[in-house]
Amino acid sequence: MLDKLLSEDNVRHLCALLDKAQNIIVTCHVSPDGDAMGSVLAFSHFLGRKGKNAIPVVPNIFPDFLKWMPGVERVAVYEKNEGEVAPLVLAADLVVCLDFNTPERLLGLQKPVEESRAPRIMIDHHLDPADFCEWSVSRSDMSSTCELLFRIMDQLGETEDMTMEEAACIYTGMMTDTGGFSYNSNRSDIYYIIGQLLTKGIDKDKIYRNVFFNYSAERFRLMGYMLYVKLETFPEYHASLMTLTREEQKRFSHKKGDTEGFVNIPLQINKSRLSIFLREDTERRVIRVSLRSVDDFPCNKMAAEFFNGGGHLNASGGELPCPMDRAVEVVRAALKKYAPLLAVK
Repeated sequence: MLDKLLSEDNVRHLCALLDKAQNIIVTCHVSPDGDAMGSVLAFSHFLGRKGKNAIPVVPNIFPDFLKWMPGVERVAVYEKNEGEVAPLVLAADLVVCLDFNTPERLLGLQKPVEESRAPRIMIDHHLDPADFCEWSVSRSDMSSTCELLFRIMDQLGETEDMTMEEAACIYTGMMTDTGGFSYNSNRSDIYYIIGQLLTKGIDKDKIYRNVFFNYSAERFRLMGYMLYVKLETFPEYHASLMTLTREEQKRFSHKKGDTEGFVNIPLQINKSRLSIFLREDTERRVIRVSLRSVDDFPCNKMAAEFFNGGGHLNASGGELPCPMDRAVEVVRAALKKYAPLLAVK
């Protein structure tokens, strides 16, 4: 059995919002990952099962390795389809915000969401949530928004009738946001939930292959280049850095999602504590920053202090509005500042 996360008052408030609404928009953060897509699709399936007209909407395109997910054909992409998608948002009775903690993470989709007169619900597992929704639950101790969503559905008594499609989406989000259950996944509750999802008929091995064995040959050539040419190690800090420019992305026919997981690879180096990956955004003049760590090194603190970001203890991100050479200088300053915490214990 799972502990109840919501008070009885919160349950009643949530149920009232869901019961009253018929046309519901379910959305997530920009550049959706597995947890974002998993929670959006799972909740859309659930609402459809309850007789609601639920439309999954994402700010921009998502990676190819998530396009197998049940219900993905119904997803409306806001970017480049603003004229079609914005009216759907403005006509909604309810907007459900999943896997993000501030409306700024919607980018262009932020405007219609904030202009909508519909109440908003937020379900998220990131730190420091903004106060922009009528009802919200934010639990940074959860492995993923999908785990949090399952627990809420369980408290509502809705997991008994959960479909295989809902279960597959939830499992995908939990799996991807923990690196295949290799970090932030030590609580026994997680494996209880996995057991419950398996009773719905999901094939967890096939889901793993769909996500992690579904890349192009160009991605592997890029990976080899990154590891052989671009990987820089800092033995004195037990850390590493990889950088990727726009020109290099073009050279290797980079598509969204092709660098997924690259930042995790250097953590396999003996005594490694921290891996940082800098990538020039192809649409905005910023450097996208990804950080991964092991044990108790606080990625989220470094991301907040140096990279205008945040996240979780072992997995965080941010961005820098500067050229790549300046971003590398910021990384070096961050490593120097956090040297005591990077010492191998």
